[in-house]
Amino acid sequence: MSSEQIIAALKELVATGENPGKVLTDPSDLDTYGKDWTKIYPPRPLAIVLPKTTEQVQAVVRFANENQVALVPSGGRTGLSAGAVAANGEVVVAFDNMNQILDFNASDRLVRCQAGVVTEQLQNFAEENGLYYPVDFASAGSSQLGGNLSTNAGGIKVIRWGMSRDWVAGLKVVTGKGDVLDLNKDLAKNNTGYDLRHLFIGAEGTLGFITEATMKLTRQPDNLTVLVLGLSDLTNTMDVLQKFQSKLDLTAYEFFSHQAMGHVLAHGQVQAPFETEAPYYALLEFEAVSDQVMDDAMALFEHCVEEGWVLDGVISQSETQAQNLWQLRERISESIAPRIPYKNDISVVVSKVPGFLQEIDNVVAEHYPDFEIIWFGHIGDGNLHLNILKPETLAKEDFFEKCQQVNKWVFEIVERYQGSVSAEHGVGMTKKPYLQYTRSETEIAYLRGIKQVFDPNGIMNPGKIFD
Repeated sequence: MSSEQIIAALKELVATGENPGKVLTDPSDLDTYGKDWTKIYPPRPLAIVLPKTTEQVQAVVRFANENQVALVPSGGRTGLSAGAVAANGEVVVAFDNMNQILDFNASDRLVRCQAGVVTEQLQNFAEENGLYYPVDFASAGSSQLGGNLSTNAGGIKVIRWGMSRDWVAGLKVVTGKGDVLDLNKDLAKNNTGYDLRHLFIGAEGTLGFITEATMKLTRQPDNLTVLVLGLSDLTNTMDVLQKFQSKLDLTAYEFFSHQAMGHVLAHGQVQAPFETEAPYYALLEFEAVSDQVMDDAMALFEHCVEEGWVLDGVISQSETQAQNLWQLRERISESIAPRIPYKNDISVVVSKVPGFLQEIDNVVAEHYPDFEIIWFGHIGDGNLHLNILKPETLAKEDFFEKCQQVNKWVFEIVERYQGSVSAEHGVGMTKKPYLQYTRSETEIAYLRGIKQVFDPNGIMNPGKIFD
């Protein structure tokens, strides 16, 4: 079929039913919907399909099978691995208009959502009903549930509440063959063989498209309190974590370097937490449910100071102050964005973080002393964000080429520490060449076999994870 015939057929397929979808072909729409936050691959989609129902998604997938049309899923387009980039004339299936909360059961604490529901939309719905959806990240205002699940997004609360996968009671998916599967029926207990939910969670749309998800909610946390500490040394991050966890159930444990905070402060709108400068900072969050908890927190802080681990610190006295302290961590990405950072999202076992980070820091500093390195991340779950900032005098293409060499060195260290080359954003295209540093050839062969079962014609997000 010609491009014109494909576009005409797609328009007819999604125009059915009470809620007709749309097909977009305007160049500005192709650019908007054909990319994510990565800046490496220029978007070149054929068309953008905006379905409204699972039935329309199914019709598009079946048509794509019959005519060998490649499909790329698009959620909030906040990914950093190019998993939602359509760079080779694919048809993008964007879930922006499938954004309805369909059902809620207060007794079961379950909410059924379409895939395009925005993370913050779900969080606000939970709060309005006296409950809490704890999966949270800086992109909560734009990231969509389907995309979160397709990459098994984690964020800032994993240390207490886990990853996106931990909150899924049920899924509705359209497989690569065009079948609709209703997985797990929202059951808490269902031991009837393979749990197919967990194949589609983290699959980046390569097996099929998630169209609905039933999410679990929990009670609202009580008096979340934030403590920001200036640390004497990187190894002290583990000393402080172990000490506080001996007494408190932390809901978050983040870290960032002095250089990272410098960019946030220069960006404006945020003030330094205290006058003392430190090479690294830790942000702890916990529920201060009683005076005893606050007394314990202050005693732990004093102990850390006496041990020489902590140089200074501040604790929030109100919800507003807690939110302001969080800005020190959450505004890092936007503050360094003008410098075109090359990002790596990596992880190791928590106890290995200091040595792991130091090795990578040394390698980059030795080979590229002119590169500014910005470290931050969810150190409480072993997830680090390595950001290399482009020197102003270096062309973007030359910078990315040099970063490819950095990648090789970084991922060799990741492999030696038995870590992951992608902790949160999936594999997509940017991490595809490095998958073998985390997954064995035998594992990858099994992944290919699973792909063949669900997507025998290879139309679902081709070229992502592996070729």
